[in-house]
Amino acid sequence: MRWRRATRSGRRFAAKHRIGTVHQSYQALLDDPEVDAVYNPLPNGLHAQWTLKALAAGKHVLCEKPFTANATEARAVADAAGSCGLVVMEAFHYRYHPMAARMREIVDSGELGAIRGVETSMCFPLPVFGDIRYSYPLGGGAMMDGGCYALHLLRLLGGAAAGGAPEVVNARATLRDPDIDRAMTAELRFPNGATGRLTTSLWSRRLLNFSARVRGDQGELRVTNYLAPQLFNRLTVRTAGGVRRERVRGGTTYGYQLRAFAEAVLDDGPVLTPVEDAVVTMGLIDDIYRAAGMRPRGEPS
Repeated sequence: MRWRRATRSGRRFAAKHRIGTVHQSYQALLDDPEVDAVYNPLPNGLHAQWTLKALAAGKHVLCEKPFTANATEARAVADAAGSCGLVVMEAFHYRYHPMAARMREIVDSGELGAIRGVETSMCFPLPVFGDIRYSYPLGGGAMMDGGCYALHLLRLLGGAAAGGAPEVVNARATLRDPDIDRAMTAELRFPNGATGRLTTSLWSRRLLNFSARVRGDQGELRVTNYLAPQLFNRLTVRTAGGVRRERVRGGTTYGYQLRAFAEAVLDDGPVLTPVEDAVVTMGLIDDIYRAAGMRPRGEPS
């Protein structure tokens, strides 16, 4: 009965959006020779399994973040993608908006001087504790959900300017249950000694915060709403020369991401969120969980 209801729901969705073909299963979709590419929005714990199946079926994949349940799975997907030559893109949609390029441009310009610290936040309220984000078998947890955004942005803003990927120094989780974090803070260190700090939550005192701060020895950048900049955003740069505020115009982050994916598939366009980058991110997420005294996702109890 549950499957029949799901099928009816799928057909209603298809009718509403004028989708001509409805398959009875994920595998049936992958077996369709008319399908060139798929979007994998499944729960985190199923990303690796179905991305690998899609690649085996010859399909390009836009896979939701976080890329997989853990770094071991990410490495397996990256190896498969490398051997088949198909496009695999991690769906960090914010990265494809002009605001992401402008943030990175400001940091790389040198006007902030040598980078000394990066702080990022991704907090929003989700007190629906039956949601998949609170399920360990499905790869849930605050660090997996919003935390992967905060970590990805921390790497984007600090990476090149601070010498490369950071390492995890310590982490502290606020627990929903022994295996699920409803909030997480983590301290990191970049190769040049710059510090990194991320804060994320699904349910905590900090209800809504999509922000970032980059401190240099000659100035500071503050970012407001990197996640959905099409709604509102602000970049504030403070240096000895004064304060400058900017707004970055643009459409939806998802629109930019979809166009980038299509261009990568059809015209060999650039992928800003490639599989090898996802492997690094997942490795750091695993390290954060271990530093907080928790199991990485996908590990047996």
